[in-house]
Amino acid sequence: MPGKNPPPPLLFADTERSPDALYFGRVNVPDAFVAFELRGKKHAVVSALEFGRVKKTSDFDVVLPLEPYLQRARALWPERKVGPAEVIILVAKDHRQTRFTVPEDFPAGVYEKLFELGLDLVVADGPLFPAREIKTPAETAAIREGNRCSALGFAAAERILRASKPRGRKLIHRGQTLTSEMLKFAIEVACLEAGAVSANTIVAGGDQACDPHERGSGPLRPDELIIIDIFPRVTRTGFHGDMTRTFLRGRASDAQRALVAAVRAAQLAALRLIRPGANGRDVHRKVVEVFTARGFETKRTAQGSVGFFHGTGHGLGLAVHELPRVSGAVDYILRRNSVVTVEPGLYYPGLGGCRIEDVVQVTPKSATLLSRYPYTWEL
Repeated sequence: MPGKNPPPPLLFADTERSPDALYFGRVNVPDAFVAFELRGKKHAVVSALEFGRVKKTSDFDVVLPLEPYLQRARALWPERKVGPAEVIILVAKDHRQTRFTVPEDFPAGVYEKLFELGLDLVVADGPLFPAREIKTPAETAAIREGNRCSALGFAAAERILRASKPRGRKLIHRGQTLTSEMLKFAIEVACLEAGAVSANTIVAGGDQACDPHERGSGPLRPDELIIIDIFPRVTRTGFHGDMTRTFLRGRASDAQRALVAAVRAAQLAALRLIRPGANGRDVHRKVVEVFTARGFETKRTAQGSVGFFHGTGHGLGLAVHELPRVSGAVDYILRRNSVVTVEPGLYYPGLGGCRIEDVVQVTPKSATLLSRYPYTWEL
């Protein structure tokens, strides 16, 4: 955020898509609403539909009704289609505030109208709320809960994989060909029953797993590596879990065992380096060193990259991907009580892909695990 004393923050967002909005008010509001801070107090402007609930259950110090502002705006601008920009202008005038800081993802249409109406907006250079990076004990517990839900998803998937029978080039479960979709359904049901929503779950086998964000589809095969990545959002808190395990139903080859062993060794090496003051770039470099020493090269080909071609980790909280960063792209000094994933992976079409991911908190002497699930992979 530019300057030592930036203007106060202003948001127009819903809490489903904006982690900042949820962090600021600590209340779920599914439709975009106006929120801002002035003189140390948090304000929200919400419709009658939300007014009573937000007033009772949020962290907002002042909750203002939307409808009177809309009525005033229509009277003041009878020929305009009034909306959030006009409401924000009236709120700003009522509070004698002429400048605000907005996040980088502030709606462009609203920004343009506010500019036309004379409000001075500064776009944040970085996070709007830097304190989001450092997790409180309650936030840490919420992330643990997200990973508990992830683990229940893995348990559901593993039960099905263990119960499936290899038959030729197929896995058969209860008389049906086992597919990525079937495993995703079981995972998502397990997370729902635990109080979380697991959207965009990854269950990718064989060469599909060599594209790290491929969600996976179709039949799962015996003797092929299957990457499962579960990152549920806990309904009560909005915080996420994020874990990945790699499985194989059948018998692994020596090459597959070497691949998985390298990924686990790289993850353990990275975990040993994570502490306050460590540079995320150095952690990433260590992972690359482990892979190189074991003969796993990263290359760019006409068909895409192979080897290890993504970051080692990212922050986790109200968003699946947030600060800090653990990658080779940037220097990023890890701070005490921040939370990061550690998820090295290797991907080679024809051999398969492997990724192992856990979540840790950066604590004084080492990394404290916030996720837990066994690493047994050959089923």
